[in-house]
Amino acid sequence: MIVLVIVSLAVATAAALPPVSRVAWWLPSVMASSALAVAGLASIARSTPVTGVAAAVSIVLCGLAAVFGGLTLAPSVFRLAPTVSGTDGADDRPDTVLRGGLVIGALERTAVVVTVLAGWPEGIAVVLAVKGLARYPELRRAQSSEYFIIGTFASVLWAAAAGGIGLALLR
Repeated sequence: MIVLVIVSLAVATAAALPPVSRVAWWLPSVMASSALAVAGLASIARSTPVTGVAAAVSIVLCGLAAVFGGLTLAPSVFRLAPTVSGTDGADDRPDTVLRGGLVIGALERTAVVVTVLAGWPEGIAVVLAVKGLARYPELRRAQSSEYFIIGTFASVLWAAAAGGIGLALLR
């Protein structure tokens, strides 16, 4: 069962790598989400805690899946979300509205997965508070606040799921 978890986490991580050929925009997110779901189900199905090298590899892959697997998720969610009404659409992409979101999102997912794996889920509130305070001046426009909320929810849910898998493996 642990082999299935490790392979699924590796697939969830690898799904964010740049595709070799043109693929549908949604395919990496679907692959990563499916792989994370399989890893989650397999981690719940096992009966004893994972120890040793398998535990170390699993935890590292949980962290990598949280950080890199989540790279495709927020842009996919942005594409599914309707645009803000009343905008001309010329320059309202998330990467132009809130600059640095890719790096901030990766750091956010890292912090969230670490707090979950450390058994301190309250740390998620600290991460969100720091992010909100840092972004506060940019959140006055409707577009910015919507992108902030959508991206943050997608990112935090993804990282919490990956961290939860790691926590389930250790218990």
